[in-house]
Amino acid sequence: MNAKLKPAALLLAAAGVMVAGAVHAKASSDEVGKLGKTLTCTGGEKAGTASGVPEFTGKWLGTPPGIDYKPHTGQHPVDPYKDEKPLFTITAENLSKYGAHLTEGQKAMFAKYPQTYRIPVYQGHRDFRFPDFVCASAKTNAQNAVMNADGLGVDHGVKGSLPFPIPKNGIELAFNNLLPFRTFNEETIRDAANVLSDGSVVWGRAHNYSMSLLNMPEQAGQPLEGAMAQGMNVTLMPEREKGTVGVNQEPVNFGKDTRLQWTYDPGTRRVRQVPEYGFDQPMPGTSGKMTIDQDRLFNGSPIRYNWKSLGKQEIYVPANAFRLHANTVKYADLLKVGHANPDFMRYELRRVWVLEATLKEGYRHVFAKRVLFLDEDTGQALMSDYYDARNQLWQHAEVNHYYAFDANTFHAGTSFYYDLNSGGYVAYNLFQERAEAPLLNKGNLTPSMFTPQAARNAGN
Repeated sequence: MNAKLKPAALLLAAAGVMVAGAVHAKASSDEVGKLGKTLTCTGGEKAGTASGVPEFTGKWLGTPPGIDYKPHTGQHPVDPYKDEKPLFTITAENLSKYGAHLTEGQKAMFAKYPQTYRIPVYQGHRDFRFPDFVCASAKTNAQNAVMNADGLGVDHGVKGSLPFPIPKNGIELAFNNLLPFRTFNEETIRDAANVLSDGSVVWGRAHNYSMSLLNMPEQAGQPLEGAMAQGMNVTLMPEREKGTVGVNQEPVNFGKDTRLQWTYDPGTRRVRQVPEYGFDQPMPGTSGKMTIDQDRLFNGSPIRYNWKSLGKQEIYVPANAFRLHANTVKYADLLKVGHANPDFMRYELRRVWVLEATLKEGYRHVFAKRVLFLDEDTGQALMSDYYDARNQLWQHAEVNHYYAFDANTFHAGTSFYYDLNSGGYVAYNLFQERAEAPLLNKGNLTPSMFTPQAARNAGN
């Protein structure tokens, strides 16, 4: 069945599933009172655990003491934990000892690459905090924000923080991942490597600009409405796609508005609007190995899936990934056969929300199920396991976040999307060998840079 032409009865049934969980969306006064006390201001549990989840200290806002860093200049991340060594390393040999804290995708990686795949586990740290205005917005959202009737937007929410600090159901978790507090301006030249099963690489490269209209400090506390974000992507590699320009606009409410994309084609020198943008369409520059809605593990309208919270688990996840993004890291050393070089990776034991998305009847997508693991402090997805139409595990993916000193928030850095069938993978958002890391929150981007005419100008 065409994904856009669903029977009315099916739409009502889908809405009913979402609304049923939204009735109790607002946090109670007792729950709100825990924010900033036993909970972080964005809803994570402050306490650590005996098994190794770190306590939240929040001792640093911005650049830590003793770190030489110049904000808003494109300097590569500097690691405040550079002298630390792994506490232990998980391998195929000792997997049974740690299996309770691993996802099905991680276990499948050990089964496919028993000789080379490793998970180095470090001392956990939750040392960075958000600005006060983020905490204030989070408290307002906890008191007032609810899912709207169709489950495709948030009513009575405000900008400047994730909408549901105390999530009650799966769709609220999904919107925390869609609308977290993150950078409001980003410019970067990023590489994408399609690493084939024999280790050879097909390269892509793009000049990317993005502007989050939700996270500008002066917008904090304002109603959560209008556009979520705007972006421009100028393709530099591969040669056959060079000069292609895409601009897109993302809505806050997917029930009221639609994702819009305009593309400039250098062959015809024309700009056209893409009829439908997102979902499982191929991500440019990845040789078709990633879908558009896999960036940050999930993005865009949640309409095609039923969303279910599976509660919290303690999982070894990528965290504090400063070292991976240093300008001393060479792609040849990082990108190995089958998977990224574990020597550059850092994992910590964290509490994560487990979010299961199953494809609705009558909708299409290459992934029939996706299981996402969301950081309890930020709401952002850290890892995801993807399943095909036979309900067979197909891909495992992870995003390596680091705290951006320029932005006072956690930034999605390099991500890896592993195909468990072919043995290949995509390394996405690489910038280690670029002269500059992402230029964050310089404030040099404006809405006028993300229009169809801007796409034409960039292409010419």
